[in-house]
Amino acid sequence: MRFTTFHQGGQDRLGLIDGDQVIDLNKAQPQVNADLRLALKSGVDLAAAAKAALASTAVRLPMASLQLAPIMPEPGKIICLGLNYFDHAKEGGRDKPEYPWFFLRSASSLLAPNAQAIRPQVSERFDYEAELAVVIGKTVKHATMDSALDAVFGYSCFNDISVRDYQKKTPQWTIGKNFDQTGGFGPVLVSADELPPGATDLRIQSRLNGHIMQDANTRDMIWGVAETITLLTECLTLEPGDLIIMGTPAGVGQARTPPVWMKHGDTIEIEIEQIGLLHNTIQDEAA
Repeated sequence: MRFTTFHQGGQDRLGLIDGDQVIDLNKAQPQVNADLRLALKSGVDLAAAAKAALASTAVRLPMASLQLAPIMPEPGKIICLGLNYFDHAKEGGRDKPEYPWFFLRSASSLLAPNAQAIRPQVSERFDYEAELAVVIGKTVKHATMDSALDAVFGYSCFNDISVRDYQKKTPQWTIGKNFDQTGGFGPVLVSADELPPGATDLRIQSRLNGHIMQDANTRDMIWGVAETITLLTECLTLEPGDLIIMGTPAGVGQARTPPVWMKHGDTIEIEIEQIGLLHNTIQDEAA
């Protein structure tokens, strides 16, 4: 199943994708909350509801006509990995980390598909990062490598846009990763059953103004999805509606000579094979 979230009538609505059209899943199946996180937390059978909605005469809306929102506008925990591709660690002058470099994002940093990413007044070092997003569908603690993927509901695209000079102001990266409207998320959430286990062996790209900047494969991650969930749940409980953002491959702007920073008017695309294409434009923050 493939889902999206769109904004209509002052509310965010969970949509079920049917070709190039979208069904308002809550209207078609009222037992499904219009908020994906709350739907997951309720334990409702989303797969069964989606199948019933697809078989129904529910109203279809052209996806191209919708104002999209982040897949989950207000997720639970947003846990990100740094340096999770061998080539990205190398281009940053580091060896393979001995343990994942985890950091957190906040919901206020999320950015809707097709919306404008806000380049802040305080910095020009505005960088892109193509990443795989993992949506947790079940509560899990002390997962094993064999059981970890059972907790995954689905996968999406993420752009972990980074304000590099602020990221480097301290040894902890949080401040440079939490500027408003810098975490592109969506536009499609693909259920885990439609993809290879752990979303492995999928091509991942970023394109800036149509030029390929990153071109890699999810099999090149140092820590895959199952191992990441296993490591995280040694420490904390993952809950429905939590996100894991799986790190970026080589080719980021700061590692280029000369560096490439996104600027006003640029377009940035993140594409992951079998998942979708996330598109945003860059807008300077108003003075």
